[in-house]
Amino acid sequence: MYPPRFDYVAPTSLDEVLELLDEHADDCKILAGGQSLIPVLKLRFASPEIVIDVNNIPELQQIRHEGDELVIGSMVRHHVLADNPDLEPIFRVITRAGHWVADPIVRNLGTVGGSLVHADPRGDWATVMLALDAELVIRSQEDGERRVKMTDFLQAMFTTHIEPEELLTEIRIKKPSGRTGGTYVKLERRIGDYATAAAAIHLELAGDGSIANAGVGLTAVAPTNIKVPSAEQMLIGQQPSAGLFDQVADACAAACNPESDIRGSAAYKRAVVRTFVRRGLDEALAHAQA
Repeated sequence: MYPPRFDYVAPTSLDEVLELLDEHADDCKILAGGQSLIPVLKLRFASPEIVIDVNNIPELQQIRHEGDELVIGSMVRHHVLADNPDLEPIFRVITRAGHWVADPIVRNLGTVGGSLVHADPRGDWATVMLALDAELVIRSQEDGERRVKMTDFLQAMFTTHIEPEELLTEIRIKKPSGRTGGTYVKLERRIGDYATAAAAIHLELAGDGSIANAGVGLTAVAPTNIKVPSAEQMLIGQQPSAGLFDQVADACAAACNPESDIRGSAAYKRAVVRTFVRRGLDEALAHAQA
């Protein structure tokens, strides 16, 4: 099946993009990596009058450090995050997740911002950004810039806190002050498949070896990617131990709400969550202590 006819524009500045969005808000789609949009167009699930290609906006493709924040442009490709040695020491959960995104073609073309806005609960980046307490920078011509916490951004499956006239421009993550470790653990039926279940773990250690901060996110086991605050609070302020990690893994399994489908039963997916959170905590701790 072929998509219906549409106009195509490729602006070269952010101001041009925002102007076009303001003018065509209800009749346009943004083309980032195209890994989600192109199939949607071909299946005619969307029929925009105009497609706005944002691949020619250099400022959306940057990764930089600004004060105490890491800033990731919305057009940064998956493979750039996966293979970034600058991120590995402090945000290992990002680099680990990058290697799990789909397949090499998608990793080379797809973008982190496109994944977040698409809001597929089986996507990987939303889970990582929940674990890292990220904030998303959203811009429009009329209202300027606003920040939305990742926990508020996801409203439902394929539904986010972004308006038709707005554009996601940046992801901002507060940099840790202590030693950190993290990982992303994912079960897929075959290479490049969506997750049966996955877990993002981020730990920050205090000087005495206790856990100063923790982030836990889960993929594909609820109507949206989810953060598990109860598990995080169990970790914060505690000395790491096998018993503590077992309790946290149990709490995560209880917090998720998976559906039975061709990838497995709900009970099986909860068991995967329990195992993967436990495994992820061990790996994150070992990296932080190394």
